[in-house]
Amino acid sequence: MFVSSGSPFLARFLFLALISALLPHCAWGADNVVTADLPTVRFSPRIRAQAWDPRAITALRTEVLEPFWSEALVVDAHDMDHAPRVVATSDHHVMLSRGDRAYALGTDSLPLDQTAVRAKPLWRLFRNARPLKDPITQQVLGYEAHYLGKAVLLQSESQTFEAGPDGRMLAVTVPARMEIVNSKEEVRVGDRLLPEPERTYVNMVPRSPDRAMEGRIVSMYGSAVVNAGQNQVVSLNLGRRDGLKAGHVLNILKAGAQLQSPTLMKLPDEPNGWLLVFQTYEQLSYGLVLNTVDGVRVGDRLVGDPHARSRVN
Repeated sequence: MFVSSGSPFLARFLFLALISALLPHCAWGADNVVTADLPTVRFSPRIRAQAWDPRAITALRTEVLEPFWSEALVVDAHDMDHAPRVVATSDHHVMLSRGDRAYALGTDSLPLDQTAVRAKPLWRLFRNARPLKDPITQQVLGYEAHYLGKAVLLQSESQTFEAGPDGRMLAVTVPARMEIVNSKEEVRVGDRLLPEPERTYVNMVPRSPDRAMEGRIVSMYGSAVVNAGQNQVVSLNLGRRDGLKAGHVLNILKAGAQLQSPTLMKLPDEPNGWLLVFQTYEQLSYGLVLNTVDGVRVGDRLVGDPHARSRVN
């Protein structure tokens, strides 16, 4: 039978011949291709596990709390007194801001050394740690360091030898060189440095405490703040020792007024909003005022109710 050059049969025959020459280990049939000596793989449904990413979308707008995570810091008096300090400024400046150079000296416990195990390249700058006292007992719960900004360690502190007045070589300390990378307020000689802690991402879900608890507002974050409103930060006299955790929501109560009519009376305490705890220490914590009716003041009561889940949600 005659087959023209444009026939699809001829094209198919030539294609199969070419493939057979290139792949001699395969057997070709007229209508299909059969591959030899290849393993059979069977797929079936199964459960696949994947590690949870802590940076996933949270149930809370963490950008609201981010500035306070990087600023608020509670220390004890010993840590503040033994922290590295700024000893000199560049070009005889009195005040330093972002982009300026500073020179600092470390301590035995916190050396400004890039190769030291405990050293960190980024450091926080602080001044005048103020005591936070319990409004009822007046006990000092911790010291809140006044945040100034951040500095990066450019060059470690070291020692060199210089000729003294009598010509003898003397050991001379060379302070560490640092650059101010962020400044909330001006930095000056005498300010202290503390290492920047590692940032931990917390997927906070607002919830009631696991047990009933009661506390008080200790202070408002920021020296110029008297009353706190919505989205402002306060400290409270409850901490880890009390079972308080990040994500716990507490009810804010406004103290009832006292009346003399004719005997001394006190009106009931009234609900005045909600507080979300976002950072805890041993004896105190920081919380964000979610909402308030009449502002929050030092001494206001805080109540945690484990049965208030429906109201929190």
